[in-house]
Amino acid sequence: MAERVIVLAVDIDNDLYRKARVAGPVIGREANLKAAAKLALADPQEADANTMFEAVKKYDELKKKGYSVSVATITGAEKEGYVADSAVAKQIDVVLDRFKADSCVLVTDGASDMRVLPVLKTRIKVNSVDLVRIHQAEALEGAYFTLFEKLKEPHYARIVFGIPAVLLLLFALSYYFNYGWQLPAALIGVYLISKGFGVEDSLVSSFKGLGFSVERMSFVFYTSSIIFFLISLIIGYGAYTSAISTTTNQIVLSAYALQGFLILFPVSLVLYLVGRVLDMENKRMRYRAIMQGTYTGYGIITITIIYLTSAWIIGQLYFWQFILFSAIAIVFGYLVSKTSSALRSRAIRRSRMKDKHVINDIGAYVGKVTAVDTKRGIMMIKTDYGNVIRYDVDRITSISDRIIVK
Repeated sequence: MAERVIVLAVDIDNDLYRKARVAGPVIGREANLKAAAKLALADPQEADANTMFEAVKKYDELKKKGYSVSVATITGAEKEGYVADSAVAKQIDVVLDRFKADSCVLVTDGASDMRVLPVLKTRIKVNSVDLVRIHQAEALEGAYFTLFEKLKEPHYARIVFGIPAVLLLLFALSYYFNYGWQLPAALIGVYLISKGFGVEDSLVSSFKGLGFSVERMSFVFYTSSIIFFLISLIIGYGAYTSAISTTTNQIVLSAYALQGFLILFPVSLVLYLVGRVLDMENKRMRYRAIMQGTYTGYGIITITIIYLTSAWIIGQLYFWQFILFSAIAIVFGYLVSKTSSALRSRAIRRSRMKDKHVINDIGAYVGKVTAVDTKRGIMMIKTDYGNVIRYDVDRITSISDRIIVK
């Protein structure tokens, strides 16, 4: 007995009904020829008409080879996705109910129709997929579907839709408040600089590691930090607008704004660092928690120098005072950072990591600690394969008879 084969043409977006008013499924050679001709007359550039003609051609070829064969065109819906796939699945069931096929040949004109293949394979064996290539449109269609699928991913969606939307919003707000184009242009410049130098990725990583949760004490500190930061921005803007009445020099105005901003910003920074320390302790990453002291020292130096620079530009300090106070801030910040680093090195030495076995947080064996660089906070681990790898001690979550790393 000859194998029974069904040749299926696919019109996933239902152009056949929208343009030619022919509802699917279309079953049989003559019915498909009439429907394809009607669709081609309605829209001579419609690729689905070529697909239907190709299906009829494949039907004739298989008929000559002695197969028991039938041909059908199945349609989806204008709104692609679940609705279209569901319509296609129902029509496949109708076609297979009328013609008890052993296998099928799928005829399609491009990437969108190939979505039918997984649905089809659950119902019947697929012996062949015949792709109808319209050479003038093949490259364009491939690019279209690649772009369309990429835009579904959040990362690309933010770039293509999010950034232009933010830019339009910035210019609209700037126009409404009569700030001119300079403020949006400056914000765009800051963003591009952060993007180019990798600052954005660091900030995103930091915010991901904040561990916002109302169940944690750190949530209170993070929330307070944000509030104080916003208040600092308001104070800075207030200082800027107040100074406009006394000077038009943009450098001096910026100095007033920075000075106003830095009045409460250190409070915001301290609250943030306290929250980080609590989070690190909660995750049992003690060595990373100690490192927050180093960041505090750097923060003291940076904030103090910026504040002193603003005061000097405004005329509140003599130059020798600016140099003296900057030097004191640098020394004090350096001492805080060195003290933090010394405490970290001491904690590493007292932990006696050497010769201990290392396991990661999912229970996989990493290796044995052969050496520890207390100054740099690095431990050298020898694996079972004889390789030596380096691990930052900040990744340690527990030390007992063995070391567990994150």
